[in-house]
Amino acid sequence: MAGVWGGIAALRDTPQPPRADPPPPFVVPELTPPSRSAIPAAAQIPAERDPWLAYLASATDVPLRALSAYTDAEAKTRATDPGCHVTWATLAGIGRTESHHGNHGNSSLGADGVAFPPVFGPELDGSPGLLAIADTDGGRLDGDPVWDRAAGPMQFLPQTWQKWGMRASGDGAAPDPQNIDDAALTAARYLCDKGGDLANPAGWWGAVLTYNNSVAYGQEVFSNADAYARAALKP
Repeated sequence: MAGVWGGIAALRDTPQPPRADPPPPFVVPELTPPSRSAIPAAAQIPAERDPWLAYLASATDVPLRALSAYTDAEAKTRATDPGCHVTWATLAGIGRTESHHGNHGNSSLGADGVAFPPVFGPELDGSPGLLAIADTDGGRLDGDPVWDRAAGPMQFLPQTWQKWGMRASGDGAAPDPQNIDDAALTAARYLCDKGGDLANPAGWWGAVLTYNNSVAYGQEVFSNADAYARAALKP
């Protein structure tokens, strides 16, 4: 009887199939357009969406579940607010910066689109680099009865969510900031209200800088959105 060690040696001597190399990381070129000077590249959602989404998920760092939410949010918003021209790529650009599409820390998106464990930003307690925002909702959305915290994959403050939150499924349940479908549709609604026509540089920048008033933030979202759109344009 060879025993465990003999078995390991035999396995070592047996030719093994080559291991598949892991996919290379998705690279986002850092772009620094001046504020209000340009908008990211755009890529239309094709009629045959599912194969395109599967390709895009394999070619980028956006999970398929998140891509579905971003593209659904674009389609629904174009139907209700056709003059806004919000794109899935811009929503994905924000999602990457805010939570890496719900994959912040040990969180990830479930098949139902809900981030688990829930995604929360830091306590906004006035620490260096943070605003001081006392609790506005009794901790209902962010679990903190003392200070507000941004919640969900798209990082909405409770007071903002209370005003803008939308339920993507239309099932009558309350909008959930941890649900990527609700969060993406709410982000689209918010951006459209703040920017007007996002196909115009002034509108795009006005919307994104209202989301977070930092040119560096806007440039990061621009870089993300542009890279995703260009990846989608490849055959």
